[in-house]
Amino acid sequence: MNSEVRVTSDDHGRLERLSLVKEYPLHSVRSTRSLEARMAAALPSHELMSRAGRSVARLSMALAPHAKTVWIACGPGNNGGDGLACATKLLSHPAVRQGAMTLVVTLCANPEAMPADARWALSQARAAGLVISAAPPPSFDLAIDALLGIGTQRPPMGEIADHLNQMNTSGKPVLAVDVPSGLLPDTGAYLGPASSHISALRHTVSLLTLKPGLFTADGRDLAGTVWFDPLVGECLPSEGATAVLSGYATATRNRPHAAHKGSQGDVVVVGGQGIGQGGAGMTGAAVLAARAAIYAGAGRVYVGLLDSPVHHSVPWDPQCPELMFRHPNRLKRDDQLMRSAAVVCGCGGGSAVAAELPFLLSGCHTLVLDADALNRISEDEALQILLHHRIARDKVTVMTPHPLEAARLLGTDTRAIMSDRLAAAQTLSDRFGAICVLKGSGTVVVSPGEWPYINSSGGPALATAGTGDVLAGMIGARLATSSVGRRESPLQAVLHAVHAHGRLADQWTRSEEGTLTAHRLAARLHSD
Repeated sequence: MNSEVRVTSDDHGRLERLSLVKEYPLHSVRSTRSLEARMAAALPSHELMSRAGRSVARLSMALAPHAKTVWIACGPGNNGGDGLACATKLLSHPAVRQGAMTLVVTLCANPEAMPADARWALSQARAAGLVISAAPPPSFDLAIDALLGIGTQRPPMGEIADHLNQMNTSGKPVLAVDVPSGLLPDTGAYLGPASSHISALRHTVSLLTLKPGLFTADGRDLAGTVWFDPLVGECLPSEGATAVLSGYATATRNRPHAAHKGSQGDVVVVGGQGIGQGGAGMTGAAVLAARAAIYAGAGRVYVGLLDSPVHHSVPWDPQCPELMFRHPNRLKRDDQLMRSAAVVCGCGGGSAVAAELPFLLSGCHTLVLDADALNRISEDEALQILLHHRIARDKVTVMTPHPLEAARLLGTDTRAIMSDRLAAAQTLSDRFGAICVLKGSGTVVVSPGEWPYINSSGGPALATAGTGDVLAGMIGARLATSSVGRRESPLQAVLHAVHAHGRLADQWTRSEEGTLTAHRLAARLHSD
């Protein structure tokens, strides 16, 4: 597999590898079908499928130019037709004509039952000399998955499931056409065999539109590196989009020369219940959030540890002495601070945070709710009402649940949340009048009444305790600095923070820097 992938130019469309610093509109199956029908009506018969086949062929040769055996696994629908059109193009490739590359094409379909475009692609392939193989090759250098497309509704069965299992457990590169077979394009839920998660070298070329499911839930693992070809023109259509893939370039932190700590925004972190009287023992969670906030650019950061002693010495953080620790009661008495600061509540809050929530929900203008704050709200209808009423009072609220916390808030289970992460985040946002940050693979960010955004950064390095606390602190800092200087909406501030959080993890080199932990992630902000 080439480490430097170069794709030749083409007269139609523009095949590109997605960039993490750009935004891309995403289209549902329904929207894609509508666009496909309009494009097909404006082009000669079968032209879209021909272009799709050409695009897949070009990318396959760019990915594996020295492959000895290429297996194209075709299914019964138009996705299989795209694979057959690809085979027709590859038959004319010099390596195939000269015998240096063997092309093996299997077809899991009754040809007479295939759609008209796919039947046309099969006839074209046969006319070009293609002979359908009765079985997959025993070994191959590249597999092209053209088995199931965006019409997938049921788990792969029989021969299709067997082919998927073989290609995905081979350890060889797999190029999926449009979407990986068995992946629901609207949600990212996967219906196929678990073995499909084994193959490490995965690519997907999404055709005509980009689908949301490629970037969240199981989609990130299954799709691998995503390429896109609009097939018609050079631009990804935004008309009819149902979501956005969010990406941001590194944001510079230019401050005016006359800036001072009071002009850079304040963050208050309320959480970190200690171990006294059977407490949660999660003081570190609040400290992590506070460190992240100061490293992310907040001018001042206050920490109100729950069940901290009133008359004893005030705690401090020797690794980050800039943090100012206050008893929560003292913080609540500072009306000006609590109205102007971005308040981050819940990190390690345990049961003690419940007593703080009525005041914070009612009195704070900008509030980030995480972890135990969300758990306590899920248990208390009165708190839910206070939360919902904030939007009518023009207050800014951000919720940062992981799937289990989201399930508690919606009265369901994590399986239901993961089956449609975009819908779950949208429901949370609309129900509680808050910006929802549903964490996980392809974090979903939704503001009430707006499109969902799927974050393009981040990965498994973040699967360690405390990284969510760091994110909450980063969001608090971005909201605080936005309120005093940056010209961006609360949603934009949250999107920037979420992407920066993931980008820091993406840049971590384990071989050089060791295992990523939450305190290392926060410290990386200091040097970013």
